[in-house]
Amino acid sequence: MSDTSPKAFVALGANLGDPAAQLREAASRLSRLAPVLARSHLYESAAQGGPAGQPPYLNAVVALAAGDWLGREAALLSELLAIEEELGRVRRERWGPRVIDLDLLDVAGALRHDGVRLPHPRIEERAFVLAPLLDVEPTWRHPLTGRRATDALANVKDGVRRSHEAW
Repeated sequence: MSDTSPKAFVALGANLGDPAAQLREAASRLSRLAPVLARSHLYESAAQGGPAGQPPYLNAVVALAAGDWLGREAALLSELLAIEEELGRVRRERWGPRVIDLDLLDVAGALRHDGVRLPHPRIEERAFVLAPLLDVEPTWRHPLTGRRATDALANVKDGVRRSHEAW
């Protein structure tokens, strides 16, 4: 992306029901919060953590125009949680299977703004976040460590593969 306007990055994931349809619907609802600047390819990954025997996840990252959300990161996070609830997410166990998962990854390089821990604390450990993040922001650097997403991805052992599913 060559656009230098402030961006908010949201990771999307699902492994229950029809994950591709759920990611499409979540992206549609995200577009009501702010203009969507870019959407990654869809990626498949094995479930990490949580109970054994989970189906694989479908993952993506969406870049939103951060404009109206700058300094209001907690409100944006609340909106993400509301979308999850509207789409049927029930929180039963940590890292359990889910119909939708929306994680606020970064908002214009903010650090712990508005009571929200940013960037997402495990962003550099997750190939299923880093690979799609690179699709929408190839030059992304972690605002605390300065590490490029490409370097972080090279150090992550758990892999992902690009899905044949389409948005």
